[in-house]
Amino acid sequence: MSGVVEAKLAELGLILPEVVPPLATYQPAVRSGSYVFTAGQLPMIKGNLPVTGKVGAEVSAEQAKELAATCALNALAAVKSVVGDLDKIARVVKVVGFIASAPDFTAQPGVLNGASELLGAVLGEKGVHARSAVGVAVLPLDAPVEIEIQVELVAGA
Repeated sequence: MSGVVEAKLAELGLILPEVVPPLATYQPAVRSGSYVFTAGQLPMIKGNLPVTGKVGAEVSAEQAKELAATCALNALAAVKSVVGDLDKIARVVKVVGFIASAPDFTAQPGVLNGASELLGAVLGEKGVHARSAVGVAVLPLDAPVEIEIQVELVAGA
């Protein structure tokens, strides 16, 4: 265990996963100055998508909300891979969620709450962020949800 944030993860019964390997030519996260930007994170668990399809069709909104939380956990793992310690996070600045949606599905913000709630539970006030919830036709590997985050690091981190 590395610090306060990972202790909070453990308290919540969560384990920070290994960084999901890139599906193409990119890095899971990059640092620029005092910010870390993650690539889009799919809800991979041990290298596999637990479910595929469109939210509002093959995937329920509640399932998708849980998958969004998994994406956020994977994003935190990507951040840690760059900075070494999640306690270096000053705050989550922005979350962008892409939800593969059935044509009549309009509850994308509720799905993205899964990521927002996880970040708030783990990081407290540091997890409060701006965000965008975007409905899309399809995502890589037919994933229902993809999340990217931007975090600011503490000064000198």
